[in-house]
Amino acid sequence: MTVSRATLVRPARAVRGALRVPPDKSISHRYALFAALADGPTTITAYSTGADCQSTLGVLEALGVSVTRTATATGQDVRVVGRPAGFAPPAGPLDCGNSGTTMRLVSGLVASQPFSSVLIGDASLSARPMRRVMTPLAAMGAQLTAGDGGRPPLHVTGAPLHGITHTPEVPSAQIKSAVLLAGLRASGTTTVREPAPTRDHTERGLTAFGVAVTRTADGDISVEGGARLTGGLSLAVPGDPSATAFLAVAAAGLPGSQIDIEDVGLNPTRVALFDVLRRAGADVSTDLTGDWHGEPVGRVRIATGERLDVVVAPAEVPLLIDELPALAALATFGGSIVVTGAAELRVKESDRISALVAGLRAMGADVDEFPDGFAVRGSRRLTGGVVDARHDHRLAMSFAVAALGATHPTEIHGAEVAAVSFPGFFAVLDGLRA
Repeated sequence: MTVSRATLVRPARAVRGALRVPPDKSISHRYALFAALADGPTTITAYSTGADCQSTLGVLEALGVSVTRTATATGQDVRVVGRPAGFAPPAGPLDCGNSGTTMRLVSGLVASQPFSSVLIGDASLSARPMRRVMTPLAAMGAQLTAGDGGRPPLHVTGAPLHGITHTPEVPSAQIKSAVLLAGLRASGTTTVREPAPTRDHTERGLTAFGVAVTRTADGDISVEGGARLTGGLSLAVPGDPSATAFLAVAAAGLPGSQIDIEDVGLNPTRVALFDVLRRAGADVSTDLTGDWHGEPVGRVRIATGERLDVVVAPAEVPLLIDELPALAALATFGGSIVVTGAAELRVKESDRISALVAGLRAMGADVDEFPDGFAVRGSRRLTGGVVDARHDHRLAMSFAVAALGATHPTEIHGAEVAAVSFPGFFAVLDGLRA
């Protein structure tokens, strides 16, 4: 299959092999942003080559940060020279591309700077609401305005900030991170009170850079203003569990399959996927092999097992939000999945609920749409068909994995968007065909 504006995915008998997945997007974003605040240079090995993480580097360069990229056999290494005394006023808008993570985290970064910034994005990002980050940053003292419905372009006028205690409307690692980033340059203590746990790469990353992060048993995460970030670090980024999800689902779904993934992140806030795969009948084993600057890393083996019915409850959603489209694809191979409490999927790169349901239905799936989720039943084999990825990398990969179990080929329009998080995804998937 060739990656083009219309990519054809043919059925497969099985997938087998051993590989490494692309570097973790979430960690790559954060290491680059923290390095921009640190004293001296930071080297990041295996930084993500995905378009979203490149947007973060581009925004930092527009803020006067020195960024050097070096291509390697497995991706790229990045050297960032921090500007702890402050950033340079940008000459134009800060282009975040398709990356909501970039826009939200950078808004926290520039909220304390003595200049105004305009954060823009592509058509997909320009449709995503930003009020959840605007509200706490305004409460800290910055001035923020946006378009209709709080959508980009996002205008941020920096100001001296003061610490706050903020409880996000919904659990969100991005909002937590934006507020904590702003809190590093605010007076007093800044606390985020999480209604439910979210991925904790920000807390671990700040600790690696020498920042004291306080965490309480009831979900409060705090930083003190004026914290110094230590430069001179050499950091390595583990493989992305969210990228692993799509290959794991292919191995769990196709009979006779097995894949081994090396050097993947096993952060406890990112491994809920593997627990759900086990509940769905897959044979999943994990082996912790190291600790990379506070991030657990290891190997994962996924093999086909019997396919069972799975219910994902609302309380599980915050730690599975990026993997839910992949899990929907798993149910097309047999068994079923019911997801509720996931209305947040409607404000991602696409309305992931309606677009996911429409695409799977076009491929012949037995699927229902709910206001806050979906149900997929593997009561019949997919036939294949023509689907639209809707400018959403996770949908493109979910449809591709589901297509492996169909009776006929599936044509995915806009499949090239998979490169946002998994460059070379379709070549990797082809290479695993047994």
